Amino acid sequence: MLEHAKQRTIELQNRMKDAGIQKAVFTDESSMAYLAGFWGYLGIEFGRPSMLVVDADEAPIVITPLMESEMVGEMTWVEDVRTWEDIGQRTWGRALAGALGENPSEIWIEKGSVPAIVRNHLDDTYPGVPLKDISPVLGAMRTIKSPFEIEVMKQAGEIAGAMMLAAHNSLKEGAQEYESALAVIDAGSRKAAGFLTANGWERFVSPMIHNLQIVQSGKDSSMVHRRASVKAYDKFDPVYFCFCNMAQFKQYKLGFDRMFHIGDVKDEDRKVQLAAIEAQQAAIHSIRPGILAEDVAAAANEVYQERGYETGYRTGRSIGVAYLEAPELKAGDKTVLQPGMTFAVDGGISVDGVTAGRIGDSVVVTETGFDYITNYPREILLSK
Repeated sequence: MLEHAKQRTIELQNRMKDAGIQKAVFTDESSMAYLAGFWGYLGIEFGRPSMLVVDADEAPIVITPLMESEMVGEMTWVEDVRTWEDIGQRTWGRALAGALGENPSEIWIEKGSVPAIVRNHLDDTYPGVPLKDISPVLGAMRTIKSPFEIEVMKQAGEIAGAMMLAAHNSLKEGAQEYESALAVIDAGSRKAAGFLTANGWERFVSPMIHNLQIVQSGKDSSMVHRRASVKAYDKFDPVYFCFCNMAQFKQYKLGFDRMFHIGDVKDEDRKVQLAAIEAQQAAIHSIRPGILAEDVAAAANEVYQERGYETGYRTGRSIGVAYLEAPELKAGDKTVLQPGMTFAVDGGISVDGVTAGRIGDSVVVTETGFDYITNYPREILLSK
């Protein structure tokens, strides 16, 4: 993993030279993982920023809190790891100033994700110095995944499949939503552990599946992104599981959703769910090199319209080390799809307060079309 991260940083430096960019400051966790192989655990939420400073001509610099520096030093391939402390004169601002050098003429940052505490510091410390956005440069690199990255994402797909099977097996009348969430966490963590060793860089990768499980059932199934509660399942309940904030491995994130029904399915629920499945499948089967991102969304929207439904959100999003990368499968995005792009592709319909139809998979664009990264039956699914 670290050798791949190092090569990506070298490629970024070459692109920076071509664009006339000397120094860039990366503060987003996904960017630091992608380039330097590390991420923090007590991060900006605790007022403790970590940063990666990349110079077009010199070795990169990691800036990290002292308390995490031993771990970070072993997680990253970057040799120059500079620490800072919560008290005294060894602040992160001083460490950053040392990395930027005296009187920078411009500073390149990730404008869309830089923490407010860092942005405010730069505004106050370097008044009049232009802050420019490095995100498009790195984003262009991250759009196409390497075979190594795709393999990691396929492992994440196997983990997600184990999670979905556990969710399916947990469903029965009287069971509670949170019990399904516990089953998902247990199954996913055990599957992830099977891909890991306790040696080298991998010993810093936790197999634990975490974040609050998105699940809603019954008439609440139309409420997208409600978290697991103590609600008990009733017969005929639709039950929706979304793993988009949980299906990840070695920092690579997927999208994965399924809808189930307790015991049997009502006619209206079946109609809505089949429309969602057909829309998603129309979108996925339109994917191939050369097609526009917006055309994939159009394929899904055509099905919704034929079935008498409307949708208010995108058909898909690019995935990788971040939950959302570029491009997106939505109207107006004219990005040409290329082999190696990876997407979460959704079908979704909400009938507020009544029911919903949902399905989501992750796919990779191939030379001839697409391959699934996630797999579970794409049909009406009943509790076992």
